[in-house]
Amino acid sequence: MKAPRRVTAACLLAGLAILSGSLEANAQQLTPPGFDTVPRPPNTVGPVPPPGPTLAPPSAPMQLQTPSAVAPAPAPAATPAVVAPPTPMVPAGQVALMVSARFGREPPAITGGLHWRIYPDKPDQNGAFRIVREERAAAPIFVLPPGGYVVHVSFGLASATKRVQLRSETVREVFEIQAGGVRFEGRVGDSKIPPGQINFDIFRGSQFEGGEKRPLAQGVTTADVVLLPEGTYHVVSNYGDSNATVRSDIRVQAGRLTDVVINHRAAVITLKLVNERGGEALANTGWSVLTPGGDVVKEAIGAFPKVVLAEGEYSVVARNEGKVYNGKFKVEPGVDREIEVMAR
Repeated sequence: MKAPRRVTAACLLAGLAILSGSLEANAQQLTPPGFDTVPRPPNTVGPVPPPGPTLAPPSAPMQLQTPSAVAPAPAPAATPAVVAPPTPMVPAGQVALMVSARFGREPPAITGGLHWRIYPDKPDQNGAFRIVREERAAAPIFVLPPGGYVVHVSFGLASATKRVQLRSETVREVFEIQAGGVRFEGRVGDSKIPPGQINFDIFRGSQFEGGEKRPLAQGVTTADVVLLPEGTYHVVSNYGDSNATVRSDIRVQAGRLTDVVINHRAAVITLKLVNERGGEALANTGWSVLTPGGDVVKEAIGAFPKVVLAEGEYSVVARNEGKVYNGKFKVEPGVDREIEVMAR
C-alpha cells in the first residue's frame, strides 16, 4: 500500500476530550475544549473540508499503562449542538432535505470534516448509482425532486448511510457516527523522536486476535490525525527502517481525540570503518548488521551510515576493497553513538 497523503485541515471535533498514551506509565484523562488541527486521514482523497472553529490544544499529554490497557475516558464536555438553519424557500416541485451528524445519540454535534453524498435509491439504465448531490458543510440543505434517495456521510474512515423518502414536506435527518480521532508520537525515554524518523501502521482489532490483518492506514506520521470508527485497533510503530518496532493496542472512543505516546527502546548507531581509532571513515564501504544468531538486520553502503537499532547485541561486517572486517557492539536505549570497525 502506498504511503498516505498528509494534508492539514482545521479541527472539526468540538468538545472532544484528550487521551494520550505511553507503554510504560499510568493511565489518566483530561477533558480540554478540543484540539486545533485535523489533517485529512490517510488513504482518503478529495478536497480538504472547510475550516471549523479553532479550539484550545491539550494542556499536557497522558500515558497508556500497557499496549492493551487504556483507562475509560470521562464523558465529553458539553458542546452546543449544530443549530439547524431555517427551512429554505423551496421551488415548486422540489423538496428540502436537511441533514446533520453527531457522535452518538446525544450531542456533541459534528461541526465539520463531513462529506455528504446523495444517490438515487435505484440504479440508472446502466445499473450504476450516480451521485446526485455532494456537499462538505456541517449541516447542508439539499433541494431535490420528490423520490427515494440514499444519503451517505463520511467522517474520515468512519461513515453512516440512510435511505430517505422525499414527498412534499421538508425532511430533517440526523446521522449518528460513532467515531473518534487518534494521533501518535514516538519517544525514546524523555526524548521525542523526530517526525521524519518514525511512522505508524493501523490495523483493525487487537494484536492478539488471530487471522491475517490488512492495514487500514500505513505510514501515518506524528503530524496526522486519523479519524476512525469507535473500537479497538492494533498499531505498529516503526522507528527507522530496521528492527526498532513496537506493537500496541489502542481504544478509539466516539467524540474523543486519543493521543498515543509510544516508547521505543532503541538508539541511532553510526558505523565507521577506520584505520585507527578516531580516524577518518573509509568511503565505499559495504555494511551488514547481524543479530547474535546471524540474521541480517540492516545492510548499507557508505563511509558512515546511520542505522536505528533496537536494544541488544549485534555483530557487524564491513567490506572495503575486497577485504572483510568484523566487529561487535551493544545498543542501549537512548544512547546514540559511533561504532568504529578497525580496518586491520
